[in-house]
Amino acid sequence: MKTSPDPRSRGRFYAVIAAATVLLILAGIGVYGLAAGRTQTSVSRPSAASPSPTGTPASVSPSASTPPTVKGSSDPDVFARNLATILFTWDTATGLLPLDYTAAILAVGDPSGVEQAGLASDVANYLPSREQWIELRKHATRQSLTIKRTGVPDGWAQAVEQAAPGQIPSGATAITIEGTRHRSGDWDGRPVSEDFLVSFTVFLACQPGADSCHVLRLSQLDNPLK
Repeated sequence: MKTSPDPRSRGRFYAVIAAATVLLILAGIGVYGLAAGRTQTSVSRPSAASPSPTGTPASVSPSASTPPTVKGSSDPDVFARNLATILFTWDTATGLLPLDYTAAILAVGDPSGVEQAGLASDVANYLPSREQWIELRKHATRQSLTIKRTGVPDGWAQAVEQAAPGQIPSGATAITIEGTRHRSGDWDGRPVSEDFLVSFTVFLACQPGADSCHVLRLSQLDNPLK
């Protein structure tokens, strides 16, 4: 296995992405989620009974008190799907808290630790806060994801073209995911559910010869690299 890239090179890599944003290569996508706001975290009371979620969820909620884990893979597309499943699949009735899901993502983060703080911030924009989680638990709120489409966005190739030698970590790539988030729970003693279209980009590094990829950062939710 090759050694991890110099952290300074990683910093230059992210500077390239930021510069590309200024140059409109990645304009308007909110790369890495630094400007992301919190997602909607309440179950709305519909005016009529909502339909049940359609499609087959990407995963089922973990069993009570069992922390989730991201299954490793050296295939970028497979790894991104596995990560997205854990990120979007949760159940407030299991006894777990948002930090348990954050920990699962950080466990497969940048092994150098350079991007762990940034990744934690990104993940926080996808999950309810602890206070919101407590409120959602009162309604037995749970969530799952159906992945519809994945692929390397065109904007990634443009970013790579603008990068100087050594600025892109070995094996780095981006996978944009499109799907449907299913949110369900109870309101006034009756079940309710809502579906939301979602899209986002997972930035990965898959080192040649490594057993698995790891995640560098996440884009802003619903503002993926295209």
